[in-house]
Amino acid sequence: MEPALHPTELSRLKWRCRRGLLENDLFVERFFQRHEATLTVRHATGLQALMDLADNDLLDLLLARREPEGELNCPEVTEVLAMLRARTPAAA
Repeated sequence: MEPALHPTELSRLKWRCRRGLLENDLFVERFFQRHEATLTVRHATGLQALMDLADNDLLDLLLARREPEGELNCPEVTEVLAMLRARTPAAA
């Protein structure tokens, strides 16, 4: 089982995820509403990699206009990206 994020780290991650583009903020806000209680260190790693992108590049990934390439094409990023893209909560 993967370690859960410490509340302090979760708070830092939320702050790091603030974006300049409203559309990205909406994806991120929904992500935290659904997954905040179950986020792991692995998820945080993937999310931080996505947050390093420029707003328009991130939006292209969120809208599935393109897929992760290069260093972004790793399990942590693809898992979090799927969580961000999900329109409905995953079945339990």
